[in-house]
Amino acid sequence: MPPDLLRVSAIHFLNPAPLMWSFEHEPDRSRLSHRYLLSSDTPAECAQKLASGAADIGLVPVSALAFTPSLAVIPGCAIASRDRVRSILLVVRHPDGIAGIRRVALDTASLTSAVYTRILFTRFWQIEPAFVPHPPDLEAMLQDADAALLIGDPALFALEDREARHHRTSERLVYLDLAHEWHDLTGTVWVSAFWAVRPEAIEATRIPSTQIVDDFQRSRDQGLAHIDALADEWSARIAVPRETIRTYLSENIWYLLDEPCLAGLDLFYRYGVECGALPLAPKIHFL
Repeated sequence: MPPDLLRVSAIHFLNPAPLMWSFEHEPDRSRLSHRYLLSSDTPAECAQKLASGAADIGLVPVSALAFTPSLAVIPGCAIASRDRVRSILLVVRHPDGIAGIRRVALDTASLTSAVYTRILFTRFWQIEPAFVPHPPDLEAMLQDADAALLIGDPALFALEDREARHHRTSERLVYLDLAHEWHDLTGTVWVSAFWAVRPEAIEATRIPSTQIVDDFQRSRDQGLAHIDALADEWSARIAVPRETIRTYLSENIWYLLDEPCLAGLDLFYRYGVECGALPLAPKIHFL
């Protein structure tokens, strides 16, 4: 790899698609390939790669900053939701609903959503179930637990399959949108991920930090201007209707790391420490 290429760990779900526009579409794709080398990972893998030095820039779960506080954040870009997000679900099987939950299967792709889940149970629902990691397979998860946390595309698939599953099994499950629950209980924005960088990796290249910020913010802006094209592309890739994808990208996900997002993050970090899910409440340093 040329020494001036920055290794970028990106999430392979649908929700980052607008942030990735310039990296995946011409004419910007060729231009950016001279500065960045991309890999496609789960959220947990993005965090691990950045922490270990296997990546220089990553679209990391926001909880990663509590474990690697030396990271800097690229301003202006986020994966967040101001109410319902659709792609972060707690699916509950227990007949008593939340009150009856004693065991929760956590999607192994998740870091931040797992912390949000712990906060909701501990602080707001006043329940302390056992949490067990599990691959994102709803049926298998519900064989092992009273509730299952699903994130990203598996959550979208589960929501799309909700009525069909009911007809197949005659079982009615409860599907809780955790971003909506968080917003209802705290009044703040749910923030899942942002672009984080290892400052020492940036310093080792000849790429100015201002150029990096411009590249990533431009990609975000181009993606938001091409939501219809993204809906066309992704409806051919995943088993979700085009209009659902378009609504998801344009209404459910919020891509700007703005002041309401930062306020939501402050609360998330504080509550995460208080419930023992995070080691510290980090201060955000921007690139």
